[in-house]
Amino acid sequence: MSVIVEGKNIVRDYHVPGGLLKKARTVHAVKGVSFSVEKGKTLAIVGESGCGKSTLARIITLIDSATAGDLIIEGQKVDIAKAPLTAEMRRKVQIIFQNPYGSLNPRQKIGDVLAEPLKINTDMPASERNDRAMAMLKKVGLGPEHFNRYPHMFSGGQRQRIAIARALMLNPSLLVLDEPVSALDLSVQAQVLNLLADLQDEFDLTYIFISHDLSVVRYIADEVMVMYYGEAVEYGTREAVFSNPQHDYTKTLFAATPRADVDSIRARIAAKKAAA
Repeated sequence: MSVIVEGKNIVRDYHVPGGLLKKARTVHAVKGVSFSVEKGKTLAIVGESGCGKSTLARIITLIDSATAGDLIIEGQKVDIAKAPLTAEMRRKVQIIFQNPYGSLNPRQKIGDVLAEPLKINTDMPASERNDRAMAMLKKVGLGPEHFNRYPHMFSGGQRQRIAIARALMLNPSLLVLDEPVSALDLSVQAQVLNLLADLQDEFDLTYIFISHDLSVVRYIADEVMVMYYGEAVEYGTREAVFSNPQHDYTKTLFAATPRADVDSIRARIAAKKAAA
């Protein structure tokens, strides 16, 4: 199976200038992290706040530059010392953020939000852009009646569906999902996770899933990378990491994290759909 994205020894340092009482210093946010994700698979990156996982996500999507290391997307080496994302790579890599409302323009109707990536990156006529936007709304479980509404008229779960739809408009091969369900209620989390799984199967998508929620990670991941103070301290299949964690930090993280029964939630949702 082909590798969609590969990172080799990625480093990100930040220079913090000194003040009257403090000396200048260097913060090592990401310290030589390596990974690879095969087509159609999901790599979950987990760790507590400040461990470097979101910084790594922004490097992979070329929103932020890296200090050192290599990033290879679909066999093409990318210059990660430069950002933002090039037009060519924008088609291949999309990111979905934690706050769906913050990532949507409140002054744009949803149809325009979805059509905008096509307007910027293609010469597709307006009628075709609108048709594509309408079709993508349907893919994420929304209808034509939502096309001309504004973001504030939707629930949090619906807004995240819209953000997912927008990310898919350019047919990317890689989606980076940075805490995409952490702001949602548990039942809505399960619905969005099910949607992501269905879309992955339909479009053969590759996911990098950033999360601190181990129950979500256990549900969606094929492989898991655990980060601690900028380093990847554990990396393996979901089964191996969850059943036999090797690093002390991983063991502590698992022991300290309450687990929600996402499988039971999913079963209840499926039962409600079947009864409707």
